[in-house]
Amino acid sequence: MSQPSDAPAIDPRAYRATIGLFATGVAVVAAGYGNHLHAMTANAVTSLSLDPPLLIFCVGKNARMVSAMEQSAGFSVNILRDGQQALSTYFAGGWKEPNAPPFRFVPWEGGPRLEGCAASIACALHERIEGGDHWIVVGRVVAVYQGAEPRRPLLFYGGRYRHLDAESAPAPDLEQEPPPIQIFYDPWQVDQ
Repeated sequence: MSQPSDAPAIDPRAYRATIGLFATGVAVVAAGYGNHLHAMTANAVTSLSLDPPLLIFCVGKNARMVSAMEQSAGFSVNILRDGQQALSTYFAGGWKEPNAPPFRFVPWEGGPRLEGCAASIACALHERIEGGDHWIVVGRVVAVYQGAEPRRPLLFYGGRYRHLDAESAPAPDLEQEPPPIQIFYDPWQVDQ
């Protein structure tokens, strides 16, 4: 669907600042082939389907990850935990220190797994779809891994790394009757 010619152009910086108000987790996507391994930071990651299990992430068309994925059998999405901001910065290409922060990838089905992360999802490449200046990469999930507790995620919001404060919101009292509200929704499945 194209934009009408009389519609105002959207300022890319304003769009980026606005979409940045959608809080996301932070992941490192990794693909390996032969003796090569390539990894990149991504926050455009989401679950797509449960049956079959699919996820998507987005990668710039000019990113080196594109060629790495074309040569690899699969890839991993490694969800970073609170305290792994240095790894996010490093794999995003923004690291300014002379030495890389400590990390290690271990062999795993589907792709290399980043040790110490909150969780990892291994995928086989299912499909690649054009999306403007990015590719939408669809992965078929072949394995999952959950790291040791606590698994508090590293978050990104408003152009900055954030941390989940598990103590700030008390758990809801499930015994208390909630006030009635009207809910409108689109059903997940249509009864036939």
